Amino acid sequence: MPIHYLRAFTNPERTDEANRRLGRSLAFVAGAANAGGFLAVGQYTSHMSGIVSSMADYLALGELGLAAGGLASLVSFLCGAATSAVMINWGKRHSRRSLYAMPLMLEAALLLVFGFLGSNLKDHRLLFVPATVALLCFVMGLQNAMITKISKAEIRTTHVTGLVTDIGIELGKLFYWNGLAGDAMRGTHFVRADRQRLALLASLLASFFCGGLAGAIGFKHMGFVSTVPLATVLVALAAVPLVDDMLGERF
Repeated sequence: MPIHYLRAFTNPERTDEANRRLGRSLAFVAGAANAGGFLAVGQYTSHMSGIVSSMADYLALGELGLAAGGLASLVSFLCGAATSAVMINWGKRHSRRSLYAMPLMLEAALLLVFGFLGSNLKDHRLLFVPATVALLCFVMGLQNAMITKISKAEIRTTHVTGLVTDIGIELGKLFYWNGLAGDAMRGTHFVRADRQRLALLASLLASFFCGGLAGAIGFKHMGFVSTVPLATVLVALAAVPLVDDMLGERF
């Protein structure tokens, strides 16, 4: 791909089109990591609503160990989001071209760590399963916070419940009957769907689903080495601004 095209994904100067392309790419990666993580440890790590609900269930059933595991997942997601915010704000303060690229490079490294941990799951499940769940929750929080900040909260890549809700809202607007033309002339509220936003939301949902399918198939046939292509995608999205910073410091 051309350097300028890759640079636009995480360049500090943002456009709506760049945000859409980055959002779709990250939704694909999130879906793949979420599905692969489920096959590895039997738990989805992208949605905190399910984890918080499971914590309440475990407490009600007296399963304190499982509830503590849910709390660890929640804290890991929070720490990932906080880490992303710290890295981006540090980059802004120091005028880095790579302020949005740094969280993605960290995510790529952590996905490779996930692959390494996975190779030890069979022999050391008691130790590595909780570590793997916490790691993946951290990654999801890291990515979701990054795309939320970069798009000013218009795009999220791991929160599928929100995507489906927003799609439903726009569909409700799309199929709403506004009545006769004369009603609009008399000042009646006119409902209009944002078709561009609806297309974006649908594409993010489709990207997450396709990523989940690819991740599940890859994990089934390749095992934990399937994390390498995901990390490679993230490195490709992040590398150019990082190189820009290094060259800028050198020259």
